[in-house]
Amino acid sequence: MPKAANRKLSKNDTSKRDSKSNEDDEPIVTVASTTDERKSNKGVKRKASESTEKNVKKSTSVNEINTVEANQDVDDEEIQLPTAMTLKTSDRLSSNGNKPTVKFASWNINGIRAWLAKDGLKYIEQEQPDIMCFQELKCEKEKIPTNATPSGYKSYWLSGDTAGYSGVGLLTKLDPVDVKFGIGIAEHDNEGRIITAEYETFYFVVSYIPNSGRKLVRLEYRQEFNEAFRNYIKELDKKKPVVWCGDLNVSHQSIDLANPKSNTKIAGFTQEERDDFAKVLADGFIDSFRYLYPDERDAYTYWSYFRNARIRNIGWRLDYFIISSRLQEKLCDTIHQTGVYGSDHCPIVLLLSI
Repeated sequence: MPKAANRKLSKNDTSKRDSKSNEDDEPIVTVASTTDERKSNKGVKRKASESTEKNVKKSTSVNEINTVEANQDVDDEEIQLPTAMTLKTSDRLSSNGNKPTVKFASWNINGIRAWLAKDGLKYIEQEQPDIMCFQELKCEKEKIPTNATPSGYKSYWLSGDTAGYSGVGLLTKLDPVDVKFGIGIAEHDNEGRIITAEYETFYFVVSYIPNSGRKLVRLEYRQEFNEAFRNYIKELDKKKPVVWCGDLNVSHQSIDLANPKSNTKIAGFTQEERDDFAKVLADGFIDSFRYLYPDERDAYTYWSYFRNARIRNIGWRLDYFIISSRLQEKLCDTIHQTGVYGSDHCPIVLLLSI
């Protein structure tokens, strides 16, 4: 994930980033410039764009963009993201005709201190979820600012022990019966990826699933984690229904990303990752968004900062609410809050009648 959209990366920067097997890089959106777009560039921007295209062609056959060149036309995070806040609402009822009683929200915030500096708490103030969770804190637990916990919420934070892993968080207005950190397997838990809150009638699990990394250097580990985590939520589901959410770092179907054909060997859309996700669904779980909107296209939750990907809606659906199948009749709606900025992901919302 780029640290800032307007930073020029040298060849050394790129090689270092590629070699870090413990760094969670988001999938790279494949963006190919059209002839009309190239003709519209003038002066320095045109030269920079043409230079970038030449470099990209040398490095990959699918125009995978790995670096940001000077003067390239990209989204500027610091200018564009801090202020926009347009919330979608829903009046959908559950299949048995009930209004939602609990609102869940999930957001990969790409660094909690930067998110706070962009007035990220305004989203919580306006959305007012009963349960709010975060991924990618990029902060040690002890250094999380105290103002990250709004009035009326209890907070639970988990950071990884290894540099490069960025942790998850949970804010809740509801009183949990118990809160568990990790899944009970040390080799997976040291990365700070899972918090489970037990409530009277359900389990709520927030997760930040490992990214397979550039050149798929962590794919094997990712699959080991997937299997361990699948077994974990299956055991939970035997006791109570499960609501599982977070940045799952996978686009399950071709409809879930803008350029599926050119990303089949890119982290987040490999056949192995998609098959592992399908196994979870086969175990009695529902992808709540696809259950309600099976054919909806261009419905993404992550966009690269490169080449105006968000404005052009060239993205990936990486963020999910997965629910136990027996909660199906209690499902009211799942919303992508695409009008909310502050990260390279948008928040997602689940409405249940429970």
